[in-house]
Amino acid sequence: MTTAPEPAAAPLPRTPALVLRGQRFDAARPAVMAIINRTPDSFWSGNRHADLDSARRALDTAVERGADIVDVGGVRAGQEGASVNADEEVRRVVPFLEQARSAYPDLVLSLDTWRSEVARAAGEVGLDLVNDTWAGHDPALVEVAAEIGAGVVCSHTGGLPPRTDPVNMTYADDQGDDELAVLRDVLRTLRAGAEKACAAGIPAERVLIDPTLDFGKTTRHSLVVLRHTADIATLGFPILQALSRKDFVGETLDLPADDRLEGTLAATAIAAWLGATVFRAHDVRATRRVVDMVATIRGDRPPAQAVRGERRPPIEQELA
Repeated sequence: MTTAPEPAAAPLPRTPALVLRGQRFDAARPAVMAIINRTPDSFWSGNRHADLDSARRALDTAVERGADIVDVGGVRAGQEGASVNADEEVRRVVPFLEQARSAYPDLVLSLDTWRSEVARAAGEVGLDLVNDTWAGHDPALVEVAAEIGAGVVCSHTGGLPPRTDPVNMTYADDQGDDELAVLRDVLRTLRAGAEKACAAGIPAERVLIDPTLDFGKTTRHSLVVLRHTADIATLGFPILQALSRKDFVGETLDLPADDRLEGTLAATAIAAWLGATVFRAHDVRATRRVVDMVATIRGDRPPAQAVRGERRPPIEQELA
């Protein structure tokens, strides 16, 4: 009679910790990055905070619901919406960051910008992270991040300039396979961006890599890159996944932005299982619960309590 093989768990992808403002985020403590858009034209109507009081209320709510990082942006990512120059971007984001730092001294603050002059202005209020969603379009941005002591997010946009929506995007290389060519381009770009950040003097523990789904990608590209999150983990830097209510979710399920929460959370769970540890999200509470649950299923985080089915003393001992 043959014996059953000993059970063995498949190894799970892990990346180094992200350390910002003295806080450590890793597989055991995944981070939720709340999005606060200081714009009147964000693609999702639930996150438009052109008014500073509205932005401050959104900040309080995000912290109460479990945000570890707050990422503020002053310009809509896509090509729709008004043109915003650097001075206007500073006017939108810096007063908010000043209020956020005063209200929450230990909160990790991130700025979503591609402009070095905006990051320098924001650095005066104690900025922790520069979220460069346009892959080094301004080559001075990483130098400014190092100068002000902030970390940086290295992204992939397929070479597109800021506020450009993808049209007829294709990836091909000498290895041929178009489906995996996008992944190889993502890996090359993120590796180069992370190496440049480290060379600029930013410690590796403050460098995040973001495959940047939707940006410079078709829906099929984004789905390929998402399912290969474990390959991105091999680059050896913490991974940010910005999945929240994006078009690849909407096109996959044929749903508008208002109805993309469940699809977003499914993508979030997959990315967390495959090694991502930082999640940029509109829906903070739901994301917090999903990533904590996945971390516990993976074995990286203990359950908050575990009493079901445990041996308990007789009732008379409990009452004694």
